[in-house]
Amino acid sequence: MSALSVQRKVCILGDFGVGKTSLVRRYVEGIFSDEYLSTIGVKISRRVVEVSPEKQVSLIIWDVAGSEEFNGKHTSYLQGASAALLVCDLTRSDTLLTLQKYAQRMKEIEPNSSFVVLANKNDLTDQFEISADEVASFAAGINAPWFFTSAKTGEQVETSFAQLAAVLEGV
Repeated sequence: MSALSVQRKVCILGDFGVGKTSLVRRYVEGIFSDEYLSTIGVKISRRVVEVSPEKQVSLIIWDVAGSEEFNGKHTSYLQGASAALLVCDLTRSDTLLTLQKYAQRMKEIEPNSSFVVLANKNDLTDQFEISADEVASFAAGINAPWFFTSAKTGEQVETSFAQLAAVLEGV
């Protein structure tokens, strides 16, 4: 008997340059590049995750361009999403502060959506502007698990997406 497969749309949100595209590329393709490529609009990727022997979740990952303002086009990308990965850059404190607006907008459009918080660029420890306590406090405020990730080294990338898939298993 084959595993039951469900499909879930997931948006990856955060300001420009926090590493959203690099995290998706590390997770879906297993690669990392130091070359910065700004996402224009949205890029869609897919990966199937086995959450149990009986169940698979096909994650349809919408890598949404970071922007200063969430305009109408951006918010339409959120429609139908079951969850969002909220990404900040540990070396830029302002990127954690703006995650609140992304979370708030997501909840306005999809009230039943779930979150996982990713504090990215954990490999740049000597440049941190955000503490684990600050990330934990923000994540607790939106009832979300959180991870220190590095798209460069791959640290916690698989684990964080696996956690997201597990959260979505019951959605």
